[in-house]
Amino acid sequence: MTLVKELEPTQDIAEDVIFPPGDLYSDEPPLETELHLRQIILLLECLKWLWRDRNDFYAAGNLTIYYSPKQRKSEFFRGPDFFVVLDTERKTRKSWVVWEEDGKYPNVIVEILSPSTADTDKDYKKKLYQNTFRTYDYFWFDPYTQEFAGFHLVDGKYQPLEQNNQGHLWSQQLGLSIGIHQGLLRFFTPEGQLVPTPEETAESERQQKELAEETAESERQQKELAQQKAEKLAAKLREMNIDPDTI
Repeated sequence: MTLVKELEPTQDIAEDVIFPPGDLYSDEPPLETELHLRQIILLLECLKWLWRDRNDFYAAGNLTIYYSPKQRKSEFFRGPDFFVVLDTERKTRKSWVVWEEDGKYPNVIVEILSPSTADTDKDYKKKLYQNTFRTYDYFWFDPYTQEFAGFHLVDGKYQPLEQNNQGHLWSQQLGLSIGIHQGLLRFFTPEGQLVPTPEETAESERQQKELAEETAESERQQKELAQQKAEKLAAKLREMNIDPDTI
């Protein structure tokens, strides 16, 4: 997780504060490790591939969310490692500007822990996402220690999610489970099936095609062998002056 600047709200903000332009660029520093980057990309590509026919959501990683009921010079902002907003237009954005998005905050947030940010993610950010963002599903994950936890907003308070038999946590907002697979977080269908990446889908289709071709070739060879045996039997019967058609 990367930290971004956030100033404490002041008490003397004038009532005539004008919201700054919504065309704001993201202001996130680079990710801390390659593993953090891989994890974010993995979540993004899997969800976007699964929902490739949908146009009613926005998913992003390490992108600034600008927010504040009394915004002044973009003072208040945060950059979750991964977040999803539902019931919105699927389009490219420079950042997520709440006052330009009908006041919408993320429905789901995932933070990737690191030694320098874990305390912030577990305390300050958890409170922020609970009390200000009102984000329904919040997860955190440490790709090095494999620490994984999730929370769902119930009556304005985060309640811990319980893992299922596979060790996955259910996201009501996504209609998917989130769990650890080969050391990284992945999405799973309600039936517990791994949501594949585009590359994994292509590889699976290639393997299925190869299997179908091998099966077809095996059937062809078996048919050809059976025909050869039939022809040899017919030839032998004719040598014995027996009409094969009478058998």
